[in-house]
Amino acid sequence: MLAIDFGTSNSAAAILQDGRPRRIAIEPGAETLPTAVFFPARDGTMRIGAAAAQALIAGDEGRYMRALKSVLGTGLFHESRLIAGKRRTLSEIVAAFLATLRERAEAATGRRFRRALSGRPVHFHSNDPARDAQAQADLHGCYLAAGFDEVAFLPEPEAAALASHGLGRPDEIGLIVDIGGGTSDFSAFRSRGDGLDILANHGIRLGGTDFDQQVSLSHAMPALGYGGELRRAMGPGLLPVPNAIYVDLATWAKIPFLYVPQTRRMAAGMARMAVDRAAMDRLVTVLDEELGHELAFAVERGKIAANAGEGAQIAMGFVAPGLAPAISPASLDAALAGHRAELHEAAAETLRLAGIAPDQVGSIILVGGSSLMGLVADEALRLCPGAQLLRAGAFTAVVDGLALATAR
Repeated sequence: MLAIDFGTSNSAAAILQDGRPRRIAIEPGAETLPTAVFFPARDGTMRIGAAAAQALIAGDEGRYMRALKSVLGTGLFHESRLIAGKRRTLSEIVAAFLATLRERAEAATGRRFRRALSGRPVHFHSNDPARDAQAQADLHGCYLAAGFDEVAFLPEPEAAALASHGLGRPDEIGLIVDIGGGTSDFSAFRSRGDGLDILANHGIRLGGTDFDQQVSLSHAMPALGYGGELRRAMGPGLLPVPNAIYVDLATWAKIPFLYVPQTRRMAAGMARMAVDRAAMDRLVTVLDEELGHELAFAVERGKIAANAGEGAQIAMGFVAPGLAPAISPASLDAALAGHRAELHEAAAETLRLAGIAPDQVGSIILVGGSSLMGLVADEALRLCPGAQLLRAGAFTAVVDGLALATAR
């Protein structure tokens, strides 16, 4: 059985070998790969992972796509779109991505995989059971289309708890805080000498891509006219600039769908009426030259630098020479302040579901790439100030736990 952590931002695969997880290098020299695809404009042959990012950075003509997991359970997942000269659905693209993972895992191990154990967030969608069920059904269908005969699912924080067993003190209560690209997931567990008991799982639809979106809207998009004003076509007075284009441009999964004539015409029309014409012209440039993903990567780099305690800039010189909005630890914290309460409440709800008090938690184990954000540790320790804070493999704990779970 092949263990697969299909993540919003990164993915990994592993098997259980001699009782221990063995991660498979799906890309040469790498145990994880970006969950990204690129379709060249000429031949349309899909590239994945680092090769997809390299094509984007090199300026190859084609379509780059990332964060496809966040579209599971929505109507957009099954809509047909013209991509690199061929009509495709996101469902077909995810299935092709998973098929490539399977083929590369088979080539690396010499085994044939027809069964998969996949991680899944506790909830793909917060407070929407029907959409949540549809999201798992969508992903299940993609695995079958990718060549698997059977697929089972395990909550990602539960997998991380299995992989992290032994990090804390024996016979204590622990809390997994797994912050990924698209969701925040939590597992309360009781450690035993020979294993652990899961006391409760909980999760919300909030992750690193949401952090990126908020940082983009607060720091980068004002340089493109966000928050500005438009003159009226007739009569006095001003109108606010509509937000929709900016929100989609700040959302990883929706960026590719902005490059259509209707959106470009709308931006050009707003530019003609804009009070700040120079800023709005930059929006037109981003859409016309399809620079949305370059902008998203610039925002992500600025966020990471500010999170490290540095004053930084969001380098947008590819839009206009010298354009580089400042970002600081203080401005980052202000941009993400609203998400602190969401994380705190979700972790607290996990403890309530488990029937345990915050002062009973001995260890908090941080998992997932976005758990490296300072506000995550801050809120976890604010909830459980007496707990020790531990870090598991940020990008590999889930796939390791999935591999261990294949022995069940």
